[in-house]
Amino acid sequence: MADTTQPGGGEPAGGATPTRHLPGQVCEHVPDLSGAVVVGTDGSGSARSAMAFAAEEAKLRGTRLVVLRGWSLTHAPRPAHGEPGVVPPMTDFEQAVAGQMRAEVAAVLGEPAVPVDVLPVHASATDCLVEASRTAALVVVGHAHRGRIGKLLGSVSDHVLRHARGPVAVVP
Repeated sequence: MADTTQPGGGEPAGGATPTRHLPGQVCEHVPDLSGAVVVGTDGSGSARSAMAFAAEEAKLRGTRLVVLRGWSLTHAPRPAHGEPGVVPPMTDFEQAVAGQMRAEVAAVLGEPAVPVDVLPVHASATDCLVEASRTAALVVVGHAHRGRIGKLLGSVSDHVLRHARGPVAVVP
């Protein structure tokens, strides 16, 4: 899987599908994802199951997969090249999140059978998934059951189901 965020990333050899990073997005400006299958991820087991389901759904539909992650500084990985005592630029944090997402895609999907874009968004995951639902063919989220009696959905999946403007699949 090639990293096309770097200059010269280009197409990988052997016909493998590259994973692209769509940089600099904010929730209000989630790109037009018409026809794409969008999956929300936070790196959890349920998110990984959702990603595998979403990839299969994208393959069946003959479309691309967009892996979306809402992030904040408190949950972002620290950029590797940051100096101690200096806060790196936001773009460095975004690149670190994108790198973590690409590693997750590789771990879950191996060589994906469909084009995959990673979309790290410095905003609320719930709001961005709802925004993505306006143009996506399908939004997929994981079921984050936390063991509370009567609580069947996690807060993200519950919010997306209640507010989405298009089809949503919740994967256990």
